[in-house]
Amino acid sequence: MSTSAESTINAYNDSCPVVDSDLTVINAVIIDGLGNEPIRGGVRIRDGRIVEVGPDVSGGSTSTGSSGAAGGPVLDAAGGSVLPGLIDAHCHAFATYLTGSAGIPLTYVGIHGSRRLTAALRRGFTTVRDPAGGDPAFARAGREGLFAAPRYLYTGEPLSQTGGHGDPRPPESSACLHTSEVVDGVDAVRTAARERFRQGAHAIKIMTSGGVISPSDPIAVPQYSADEIRAVVDEATRRGSYVIAHSYSAASVRHSVINGVRSIEHGNLIDATTAELMADHDAFLVPTLAAYDAMSRRAAALGLPEVSMIKNAEVLDAGQQAIELARAAGVQVGFGSDLMGDLEDEQLNGLRLQAEVLGLIDTVRCATSTNADLIQRPDLGRIAVDCVGDLLIMEADLTDDPDALWDDRRPRTVVRSGQVVFGS
Repeated sequence: MSTSAESTINAYNDSCPVVDSDLTVINAVIIDGLGNEPIRGGVRIRDGRIVEVGPDVSGGSTSTGSSGAAGGPVLDAAGGSVLPGLIDAHCHAFATYLTGSAGIPLTYVGIHGSRRLTAALRRGFTTVRDPAGGDPAFARAGREGLFAAPRYLYTGEPLSQTGGHGDPRPPESSACLHTSEVVDGVDAVRTAARERFRQGAHAIKIMTSGGVISPSDPIAVPQYSADEIRAVVDEATRRGSYVIAHSYSAASVRHSVINGVRSIEHGNLIDATTAELMADHDAFLVPTLAAYDAMSRRAAALGLPEVSMIKNAEVLDAGQQAIELARAAGVQVGFGSDLMGDLEDEQLNGLRLQAEVLGLIDTVRCATSTNADLIQRPDLGRIAVDCVGDLLIMEADLTDDPDALWDDRRPRTVVRSGQVVFGS
């Protein structure tokens, strides 16, 4: 992996510039994002970076908003919890409706997307990776503060083979209506990958299995040839980046990982052997439990076709088992939401579902430091010295009251690069 290329891409996509500021949080239960046992103490941020963590951190005063030893405001957590800003590695900013945004004016989609990102930031997600949209103008608007945004990493349109998950045409249709770029052949996918990197893409997303929303592809069948996948991986690797694959079945995950894919999205139908293969290839699994749960309860009323409801039922119950298999094999498990349309308000519910399998501390690690490693940003997702000062401060002690984390009615303060952006 090219360090210089990687740093260039990360700098281009960082929508949260560091500002000169100091902030101290005291009297907190610190959940560091690394899976360590929580400790009681404080966190000090200077110029957007964490400079001190531990029981000895004090602000010189215990009143919220007062001036501390570092010269900036002091937030008294009063026994509540502080954890790293959350990272959603599968957040669809442009998914205006459950069935996609095809045919909708891009200006409307962009405005809607800005609202979705602001809502995510308010929940505590200070970084999101969008694996199915985004462009330089939209990312620039977030960087320049035209709307309140998390750090926004985008891939542009995913690549799909003809008749694949990104091809929305029903079997009887010959219309040209695409929500992804339908592209076939080694040379064509290579060119498409280069075009995305030209536009500042963080990584490249490809479809390597069928999916719930698409009408004409079985979930289990692998998509794209080995040569096509390797061509995209080659382009991404030389750029210091990586490839993301929408993939459900064990066969499609194996097909993806063997040919160099680093980030497996969903992966609900993997088996133990496939999980071990993922671990051997240092591939990440990004579960998206919130999407299936929400669709099972709400999607029919929102107009999801019956064929998609049947597909959703196929993968719903397997999602948590896939996490168990991956964790047992030593796979790095991240976190994603994959919510479209009105289902976006279920984002925090994904944490609850993942915690049912892994517990609170490990789930926080999935949504912070593991996702940070996935997106090649080891300075995010950790409460540790020299890391970026992204924090989520909860009034509740999450070790006693974990439900507070996924209850969006519970008070929370969101800090991005040392600046309070929502809350106290």
